Amino acid sequence: MDPPDITHDQYSSWMALIYVFNLIVGTGALTLPSVFAQAGWALGTVLIVGLAFISFVTVTYVIESMACANAILHWKRLRLLKKDRIFQDSVYNSESSEEISSDGTSEGDPLFQNACRYYELDRKIELGEMASLFFNKPGRVLFYICFCIYLYGDLSIYSAAVSKSIADITCTFQPNETTNATITPDSICWPDSKLTQYEAYRMYLIAFFLTLGPFVCFNVQKTKYLQLITSIMRWLAFSIMIGLATHRLITYGAAGHPKLISVDGIPELFGACVYSFMCHHSLPALLTPIKDKQHLKTLISLDYLLICSFYLLLALTGAFAFEHLKDLYTLNFSPTDDTNIYMRLVDYFLTMFPIFTLSTSFPIIAITLKNNLIALFLDTNNLNQYNIIVREVLFPMLAVVPPILITFFTENLNILVSFTGSYAGTVIQYLIPTFLVYNARKTCTNILGLGIKNEYKSPFGHCFWIIFVILWSFTCAILVTVNFVKKCTNPNGSGCFN
Repeated sequence: MDPPDITHDQYSSWMALIYVFNLIVGTGALTLPSVFAQAGWALGTVLIVGLAFISFVTVTYVIESMACANAILHWKRLRLLKKDRIFQDSVYNSESSEEISSDGTSEGDPLFQNACRYYELDRKIELGEMASLFFNKPGRVLFYICFCIYLYGDLSIYSAAVSKSIADITCTFQPNETTNATITPDSICWPDSKLTQYEAYRMYLIAFFLTLGPFVCFNVQKTKYLQLITSIMRWLAFSIMIGLATHRLITYGAAGHPKLISVDGIPELFGACVYSFMCHHSLPALLTPIKDKQHLKTLISLDYLLICSFYLLLALTGAFAFEHLKDLYTLNFSPTDDTNIYMRLVDYFLTMFPIFTLSTSFPIIAITLKNNLIALFLDTNNLNQYNIIVREVLFPMLAVVPPILITFFTENLNILVSFTGSYAGTVIQYLIPTFLVYNARKTCTNILGLGIKNEYKSPFGHCFWIIFVILWSFTCAILVTVNFVKKCTNPNGSGCFN
């Protein structure tokens, strides 16, 4: 869930902890149980814990970079104020005994007055602004490209999850009990109907596009109350899923028997985990309004520990409670005729959970993507020079049409999450924070010197951690690519998108 737009309102650090939890725990968590079972419960546990730790490392890099960006902007403001003051003094007192240096500062005026306030988080500076401060032009272009690719993946996952959930709810065909037939995408949707479930999925996908696509043309903002409602629904849904899976285990025993270790399941689990721990792009808007930031890093570490435990509980209970896990975990709780009315209501709520929460997020993500595409290709300082068709039609269409086309030809959420997390997600979560903090440290050292302490400096400040994260990122991307190529070229395999 995106943090609320509270530029002027502040909240406590404990409230921020809740917001971080809601921001991270989202769609990616719904794909975890399936890929966790494919990788094996032991290997899956190790990977979830390891990826949670590395994600936490790069979160501290983003926080340090935010403080560095605030320090640089604060330094620039002081320089301008001093130049203005010196100019005014020179007008009214041309015989000043104080010598003015060539850079516009006074020899008798200390440059770093109130230096302890340089490194603060009092101004919201987005990742794009930090990229403009600390990256060169090719670096900024690469940043926006990776960011847009990640948002494209986000929108593809959202549209597929919503359309698939609606199709699963409305398609009422059930195979004959006397046969061993199972429901597949090629199965009919309704009795005495020729419409298949995959065709129904595409029909709902087009309806989803026509309903929510036009909102990208406007500046739609989430309201605080809408976020609170979706937050409550999210906590309720995940708690019910864990509770029902635990009840199944206690009542019927383990129906699923995942392997201990399965190397073939690593790519999907890696992509799902990277996607599931993603919060880096929203940290500036989330952390800046906190009133007391004294224990910020401690609270973030506590949040990651809580989220990691939550993911393990969700994945372990799901992997052992169900014999066959669907790629969207909520679909395992589809309503059946043999359950009582209360359980059917609960199952309907879980199945419709992605529809409610993701539909409210889709327009916001699409607008964010549209704005980034405009920033990448157009001059944002002179947008009026461009034709209104370009600004108000072309770029909104560029934001929503590609994700719909992607999900029109595949409904496989595992592959969508894997690609989004393994490539664009790796860049956004690992590489960009690492290169940001490296360049931010160099820039602040050159401008402010080493005498000013950054209270928000990452505890992983040694160069070893920067090298480790970069090598880890490239190693994982290579392994995932090799596995995808092997899977796609294997004549006996199921193919790339199945």
